[in-house]
Amino acid sequence: MIKLDHTKSAALLERSKKVLAGGVSSEFRKFNHPHALFYDYAEGVYTYDVDGNKYLDFTLSQGPMIVGHSHPHVLKRIQEYSGKGQLFAGQHILEVELAEKLNKYIPSAELMRFCLDGSTAVQTAFRVARAKTGRKKFIRFEGHYHGWLDNVSWGLTLDEEKMGNRESPIPLPWTSGIAEGIEQEFLILPWNDLELVKRAMAENHNEIAAIITEPIMCNSGCILPEEGFLKGLREICTQYNAALIFDEVITGFRTSLGGAQKYFNVTPDLSIFAKALASGFPISAIVGKKDWMQVVAEGKVIHAGTMNSACALIAAAIGTIEVLEQEGTHERIYALGHRLMKGLRKVAEETKHNLLVQGLGPMFHTGFASIDKVKEFRDVSAYEQPKSKMFIQGMQQRGVRIIGRGLWYISAVHEEKHIDFAIEMARETLLELE
Repeated sequence: MIKLDHTKSAALLERSKKVLAGGVSSEFRKFNHPHALFYDYAEGVYTYDVDGNKYLDFTLSQGPMIVGHSHPHVLKRIQEYSGKGQLFAGQHILEVELAEKLNKYIPSAELMRFCLDGSTAVQTAFRVARAKTGRKKFIRFEGHYHGWLDNVSWGLTLDEEKMGNRESPIPLPWTSGIAEGIEQEFLILPWNDLELVKRAMAENHNEIAAIITEPIMCNSGCILPEEGFLKGLREICTQYNAALIFDEVITGFRTSLGGAQKYFNVTPDLSIFAKALASGFPISAIVGKKDWMQVVAEGKVIHAGTMNSACALIAAAIGTIEVLEQEGTHERIYALGHRLMKGLRKVAEETKHNLLVQGLGPMFHTGFASIDKVKEFRDVSAYEQPKSKMFIQGMQQRGVRIIGRGLWYISAVHEEKHIDFAIEMARETLLELE
């Protein structure tokens, strides 16, 4: 086993624990191998830790760095515009220009508001749906992540003994400290089962304000929607005058400039965009059709935030989209993703490992399982978690950084040589696992 030196990171973690709870600023940063690492700088497709280790990056900072780290055009945009001011507590021209770009590309983006993160934007969407329909509950799906606030911190724990049967699942809390009774705000269902959704809506439509879904289940196995599933959700919501909400925090700008809704040709009523919007700067958008967003426009639904549309954030988003607008950018991302997925499948076959590679291309998932396809959250139990963890650790020790749950992201600045290097490192890692 290759062993990288993480001495400085280990020392900084101990220092950090004295002032930061758990030594980190997000729970998921604890689980980097062999412990939370401290990074020094990043450029293009590489990140560098404080011990001088260099990593070919397929985490892309959990997705936002779609045009790579420290992209010169994005940094130039930020520097130029921030020189005019940082925060006006009022409107400025660049946020109008950004909104016009989103309106141009995203089918559902007739009106919008900017927020700071996906969690906030999701809650705004719920507020809009409740105000317009006069109903209080929403339908969501097992394994889908819609932020970390109380009413969506459910159904993310895989425990089949406690989850109940598929037809009437029992929502499990993700964390301690959730407000008592808040699970009454939603119904939870397994994903990719349209008949169960139809039944739930037929029985509860007088209470249901919205259905919220990731259009691709990226947070748990990178699971694609079954043929007709998203279209079916659209028809159900239209039938019962409920909002169809797409959480495109991950899929937005990654599947296409118009998001997964453009890719799949299914237009929701409301959508959430965040991660890849601004190259790591904290900005999100709730976008929607005029007849839904009108309650915000008229002030019936209050949406606020002191830091919303701060100059640097908007400039970062404009700069990121301008890079993505360059001809052939998304075609390259897809081609590189497909090359990497094909290569990983090939070396898995050659080394006789049951590595399941699943996803769209711009993002995909790897895990070890003796099944052909993962269709819903409960199927994730088929993955051999210890083996998957060893694979990810082995790749990181060889300088290839993957998200701990097995998710890979492709950026606009990855090249074939980077893809081929990752495939070769996967071959070495798989041989070591024998």
